[in-house]
Parts: sequence; structure tokens; C-alpha cells
Amino acid sequence: MNIKEQLEIIKRGADEILIESELIEKLKKDVPLKIKAGFDPTAPDLHLGHAVLLNKLRQFQDLGHDVYFLIGDFTGMIGDPTGKNATRPPLSEEDVKENAKTYSNQVFKILDKSKTKIVFNSKWLSGLGAAGIIKLASSHTVARMLEREDFAKRYKANQPISIHEFLYPLLQGYDSVALESDIEIGGTDQKFNLLMGRELQKQKGQTPQCILTMPLLEGLDGIQKMSKSSKNYIGINEPPELVYAKLLSLSDKLMWRYIDLLSLKSFDNIRSWKKRVKDGENPKNIKVEFSKEIVSRLYDDEAAQNAEENFNLRAKGDVPKDIEEHSLSNIDSDVINIPQLLKKIDLVSSTSEAIRLIKGGGIKIDGNKLVGMKFIPPKNGNFIIQVGKRKFAKINT
Repeated sequence: MNIKEQLEIIKRGADEILIESELIEKLKKDVPLKIKAGFDPTAPDLHLGHAVLLNKLRQFQDLGHDVYFLIGDFTGMIGDPTGKNATRPPLSEEDVKENAKTYSNQVFKILDKSKTKIVFNSKWLSGLGAAGIIKLASSHTVARMLEREDFAKRYKANQPISIHEFLYPLLQGYDSVALESDIEIGGTDQKFNLLMGRELQKQKGQTPQCILTMPLLEGLDGIQKMSKSSKNYIGINEPPELVYAKLLSLSDKLMWRYIDLLSLKSFDNIRSWKKRVKDGENPKNIKVEFSKEIVSRLYDDEAAQNAEENFNLRAKGDVPKDIEEHSLSNIDSDVINIPQLLKKIDLVSSTSEAIRLIKGGGIKIDGNKLVGMKFIPPKNGNFIIQVGKRKFAKINT
């Protein structure tokens, strides 16, 4: 593949390349480049916002380059101050280690395991010691740190900035020195930290890395960036049908944003999708194709097909093929308290919600509306309980 073709793939969905001429020179050498992206294990689950970066890493792998998936187990205990208007509480070492384990398992839903090197920055940062960190801190001034937008805003607003927060971008930059990375990928909000890596590499006499920034993916609300704390996320480890249903719930406008940042279909394919909608086709049809693409990549084609079929069955109020099963073997009473049962198996968030749904006729057992809060289960049998149109569970007695 020539340089122009490689650049077209690298630029796809990207916000900015710094510096493109340097990247071209690196590509001309026709040797595998070290591509780095860092992830602080601040939560146990990765979501489709992370997949924007993971997709780009996978594209670099397909172009023959070496990908370093860097888990910030050391920097995670400091807490990334990016975009924060207050000091972020650091994670415990135990939380970081536990979250890091789950990351290692999840990334291979997207990355090629045989071409991925998972590294932890504690390997080199722990060895710096107090003297090394002081020396690193001397490489930049406080004035330089206050050029960073979030620090500047907090300083002007007389909001506290802890000294350890200044260390975060320095330590992230030092990761690039330790790995001698050629390219670092990060979100647009990470630009200051990514540039820090270039600066420290120059100071160490290394060839500075190029930077590729990727847009931040909005969550399902279409407003805030996707995050678990905002409850607007799609987890890459969530069940196929849930991933499918959440993607299908996107607004018609937000759908194109997700397609541009997450789909790996060809440019011609995406252009044909846009033309079909322009010519009057229902955008839902495109949403279905895109949703199946994402589920197929996270799982497989069969999972995507089943997710579509089960979603359609639920939408019609029919019982899906695969539903969760729960046993009542540990219940002594012959009469089941349905609100408590629904809460126990997570079909409702609270017993009060269950009571409200029952009173409104929103709960069915074996297709019949439930009247009252109690139910006598069939002897030596089982029953199917339905909440609304789309939630089902099989109860074994």
C-alpha cells in the first residue's frame, strides 16, 4: 500500500495529525512503527468511546505496525485531571489492579492479540523514585502547565490545583520516552499530554513522536461524552442484544456521528448509506445494518443475527429465543412476592417501580396480565414473566 493510501486510512475519522510531514517521513521508512495509546484503568469496563481509539489502533495493526496498549496502572493512582474542574480523587492500588485485569480481556474484542503488546507504565515509572520524579518535574515550568485550559480555568476561578496533578502530563509524556514511541493516539482532550511526550522525547535526544487526536464520542444522550458515570454508554462487554438495542435507540442525527467514528465499512459503503437516506429510505434500516456490524465485530455474525431477531420479537411483545433463566429453589414460600422477585432478578430498579407497573397492567406471566402482588407458581413447572414489551425472564420452580 502506497503512502497516500495509508494516509487515507490513518486520517479516517481523525481530528488532527501533528505533524503530518513527519508522519510521512516515518511511513517512508517502510518499517513497523511503534504506535502507543494509554488507558487509565479508572473503571472496570471499556465502552464504545474507547473503541474509537481501539479501532484506530487496529487499523495501524492492519497496516503492519506494532501496537502498544498501555495500561496506566501508575498514573491511574494519580488521576487524570483532564477536563476536571476539581481535584480528582486517586484510585487505590487494588482498584487499579482489578480494573487493569478486565482491560486486558476486553481489548481483544477489537485488537489483534498476536500483534498487540500490553504494557503497564508502573514498570518504568515505579523505578523513577523521588529523585527521578523531581528531575522530571524540573523539565517544565508552572507557567507552562498553566497554559493548559483546564488548569487555567481552575486557577482563574480560584479553584484548588494539587501539585500532584502537574505530575500527570509529565508522567504520561515519560511513557513515550520509555517506549520510544513513533506515534501516540489520544482523544482531542489529551492534546496537551500528547505534546508533552514530544517535548520530553526531544529533551532525551529521541525522534519526537507524531500525534494523532481522535474526536470524543458523545454518549447516547448526544450531549456529554460517553462515560459510565454519565450512564450514557455502550459497554463493549455488554450482551449482544443490549449493544444492538442501544445502538438502535440513537437519534437519526447522532447515528451518523457513530457511523463516522466506529464503522469500518468502506467509504463507498457509507456514502451509499447516506444516499439511501437522502433518497427517502427510513434511517432505521441503516441503523440496523450499522448495529449488526458493531455486534458482529464485538462478538460474531451469529450473535448479531440473534440480537436482531430477539429485538424484533421483544418489540412485538413475543417471547425472545434466548432469555435469562432464574431458579426459585431457594425460596421456601409457595406464594411468590412478585415485586421482590422482579427487583431480585434486576428486571426493575426497585419494588416500588414493580408495584407501579403491576397496577398499570405492565407485568405479564405466561402472557396474562398479573393482578395483585402475589403469584402461586405452577407445581413442578416454570413460567415466563414479562415486564413491559421487551424484558423477559424464565423462572424455574
